[in-house]
Amino acid sequence: MEKKIDAVIIGAGLTGLTAAYYLNKRGKSFLVLDKSDRVGGVISTRQVNGFLYEEGPNTGIIGTPEIAELFEAIKDDCKIIEANEQVNNRYILKDDNWEVLPSGLIGGIKTPLFTLKDKIRLLKEPFRKRGTDTNESLAEMVKRRMGLSFLEYAVDPFILGVYAGDPAYLVTKYALPKLYKLEQDYGSFIGGAVKKKFQKKDERNKKVTRRIFSAEQGLSSITDTLYALAGKGNFILGSRNITLRCNKGIYEIKVEVPGKDEFVIKASSVISTVPAFELKEIMHEIDTNLLKDAGNVYYAPVLEVALGFNKWDGMPLEAFGGLIPFKENRDILGIMFMSSLFKGRAPKEGALLSIFIGGARRLELTKLNKKEVAYLLEKDLVPLMKLKEFKPELFEIFTHKQAIPQYGSESKIRIIAVEKIRKKYPGLLLGGNLCDGIGMADRVKQGRQLADLVR
Repeated sequence: MEKKIDAVIIGAGLTGLTAAYYLNKRGKSFLVLDKSDRVGGVISTRQVNGFLYEEGPNTGIIGTPEIAELFEAIKDDCKIIEANEQVNNRYILKDDNWEVLPSGLIGGIKTPLFTLKDKIRLLKEPFRKRGTDTNESLAEMVKRRMGLSFLEYAVDPFILGVYAGDPAYLVTKYALPKLYKLEQDYGSFIGGAVKKKFQKKDERNKKVTRRIFSAEQGLSSITDTLYALAGKGNFILGSRNITLRCNKGIYEIKVEVPGKDEFVIKASSVISTVPAFELKEIMHEIDTNLLKDAGNVYYAPVLEVALGFNKWDGMPLEAFGGLIPFKENRDILGIMFMSSLFKGRAPKEGALLSIFIGGARRLELTKLNKKEVAYLLEKDLVPLMKLKEFKPELFEIFTHKQAIPQYGSESKIRIIAVEKIRKKYPGLLLGGNLCDGIGMADRVKQGRQLADLVR
């Protein structure tokens, strides 16, 4: 069999689904291929015995105009909800006590999280020279501008919560580009943040609220909605042995589907949203050196635990959650108080927690079995959360062996390689979380941009 269309999208995660949604709106002919028998990629919601929980990402941020506009477009088909005001409190563990992470200059001066020396440094931060090393690590930048205790008790736990990574490995320009631009554009984190706050925004950027979101029925309802609106007939799930070659400017994609004959799809454009480590399996005839550079990403492994209690008897869950700095030498990266953020996540008097273990600096913990994880949680979680005992009604573990891409010093070469491939192979558009950010808002923005590039 042979079929000719405008575009093929490889990967039915959030990026691929967004691209499919916008291609469908433009009236383009396309097919989406995914080796899984379901859409959504790492996004997966479950509902068991009164608990609504996620296997992958738990929340997103309305951080780009593109995601705000997408939610406006699908509001009749999917109810997006925002976290309540308790999300503004974020705890950081220090010396076995939860401290509220300060959100402003005054809070930064008063908090016990930072040393007096670094608090004084904070006052001088707006007057320091901007950095000149484009490959400077996040750890180096924060120590240079704010001091060691700010790195250990503000930035490090934040990075553990977002990347499950190591600030000494991540390069600011690629991992936190907005922070990098604050220094480059304004010469200061504090001064830049103040100036940006008073800058006039156009109507489109006013939609970027930075609010935490989910959906009433969990994040899968977003991906399921995009699947339906993009046209389910445009998807081939359970695809196997996908391979791509270019023949005189037309891409030939060979695919196998269990129970059916192998067939070839011819398309003017191909959008790849697969993880970096899957590129070489698909693109056998693409320049091997460029493909090697484009696929050069380290993915940190993570264990995610969903814990549900029918009746909560621990500390008040009046926050987004708690992050645990690497310096505290604990076995838990962080805890999200999901039932406090969104209604309907647990029974009325109960609680739902999402707990993260492992990451780039604790690889050994991602190999623990359920009994070992239970022991670890009983040892650390009971005293931290002031529980009487460890007896959850819900205890599910999800192992993500290659969870979160780490944007380190190799990122520059990777981004250049992605652009070179686009130029050398017109219509071949590499996307996915190997570039352009890891958040849900980043994935939606990239998916829309890729769809706009289809000829």
